[in-house]
Amino acid sequence: MVSTANQRATNWLQEANLRPTRQRLCLAEVLIGDGQDKHVTAETLFEKVQQTGYTVSLATVYNTLKTFCDAGLIQEIIVDGSKSYFDTKTYDHPHFYWEDEAKLTDAPLEDLEIKRLPDAPVGTRVTSVNVVIRLKNELE
Repeated sequence: MVSTANQRATNWLQEANLRPTRQRLCLAEVLIGDGQDKHVTAETLFEKVQQTGYTVSLATVYNTLKTFCDAGLIQEIIVDGSKSYFDTKTYDHPHFYWEDEAKLTDAPLEDLEIKRLPDAPVGTRVTSVNVVIRLKNELE
């Protein structure tokens, strides 16, 4: 019998026209199998996958996350030059980056107001807007 998490992961991949390979399925199950949105790094996803008993390499996690991004299943949020998070919510919305905890969470979209964006250079168009609000604990 197929689990709900496995079925959800299979459908998610098929809707993006991605072949549900073993590696993709196990990563998809961890990412969206419980139906909850997540923000993960490749390293935290790798650790979660290891805890389930699946075996995949960290390189496979990175490659699969790129494939998921390219297919529009997740979006990459870059918080600095060396740290990327992957978000299962693919629409534009703001984030809080908690510097003390190295954690990314959603910020309330209804509280964000962008009055105007600069015009895109000739021959280009804006494809998305990423807002990352960096937070630091005041007690430190």
